[in-house]
Amino acid sequence: MIRAGYRQVRHVLKRGMSSACKDAGPVVLGIESSCDDTAAAVVTGDGRILSETNRHQYSVHEAHGGIVPGLAADQHLRNIPEVVRDTLAHANLTIADIDAIAVTRGPGMPGGLTVGLAAAKTLACVHSKPLIGVHHMEAHALMARMTHSVQFPFVCLLASGGHTLTVAVHGVNEHTLIGSTRDDSVGEAFDKVARELNIPWINAQNGGGPGAALEALALEGDAMRFAMPVPMDKTDSARSPDFSFSGLKTHVRRLREAAGFDMQDRQDRADVAAAFQSTAVRHLVKKTALAIARARDILGTQPQTLVVSGGVACNQAVRAGLDALATQHRMALVCPPPQLCTDNGVMIAWAGIERLRCGLLDPYSIDFIQRWPLDQLKHMRDRPK
Repeated sequence: MIRAGYRQVRHVLKRGMSSACKDAGPVVLGIESSCDDTAAAVVTGDGRILSETNRHQYSVHEAHGGIVPGLAADQHLRNIPEVVRDTLAHANLTIADIDAIAVTRGPGMPGGLTVGLAAAKTLACVHSKPLIGVHHMEAHALMARMTHSVQFPFVCLLASGGHTLTVAVHGVNEHTLIGSTRDDSVGEAFDKVARELNIPWINAQNGGGPGAALEALALEGDAMRFAMPVPMDKTDSARSPDFSFSGLKTHVRRLREAAGFDMQDRQDRADVAAAFQSTAVRHLVKKTALAIARARDILGTQPQTLVVSGGVACNQAVRAGLDALATQHRMALVCPPPQLCTDNGVMIAWAGIERLRCGLLDPYSIDFIQRWPLDQLKHMRDRPK
């Protein structure tokens, strides 16, 4: 990462825009390809989404019971040219109208990250545009600043298929990790339990996949019928802000083999889905409460806002549980709209705008970072890769 000179950033921020974007601040193209969504968006500095495109891969991966990295990379290679082209066309812009290009640098699957980075670096270099490598989880965290004008500092729960962590967000590029999962992410647990229960995926443009399918089935179930232990509820781990979901997954597998459970009975499967979801939510709420308490010491003040983002933030039971927690702590709960909680190009473009305003640009030589702890982001300042 390089900290751009004041003149360079000022030139980008104040450059004349097309008539459609005049006085809207910088116009940034964001590209996302870290998992199984090939996405792009054009966003303005005042938070307007001029266009967005997202190609999902549900039909490719459902037969395998989960995301296959090689297949995902192949789909990104096929999709990304048209995704970028369509995004610019729907915004009625050309690459000449774009002020900077932001792209997911990590964390994520190497194949997908490589495809997105290659496209973004080539576009930026050929057209002499600033390049901004974005941390995927920072993009999720900052999304609420575009949709709800959230002010720093705040506490954030990032809950997705690849990550579950709580952070104190001091500002752009500066985060303190509070708690993280010791094994599976909450989204991964939802997906694996859906597979254990043979729940067909929901193939939808927004809010699809196995986790959404489990949530839908859980609405039909009785969460009290099958008791499940809340993870990390014993004395030695009860005060830790970390998460753990592998035990819940194992418990569901054992229930499948227990007497009184019929895999062919939809009601039985719905009851297990409801019990799992209810227990997972209780675990999320308890550990987030511990994170809020620790954030007071880290920030030196009572945080006013709890931001919840990532794909699992679409889950209504999760939102309801965390809303009650925020109310208890006299905090505002902020969740981006569901379509902006899952992976998308808008969050990458907006994170690019936030970083551009701070002068945080990157050289065209940057590579992907497969594993990238969010709290290490600030240590990469002024260190070109």
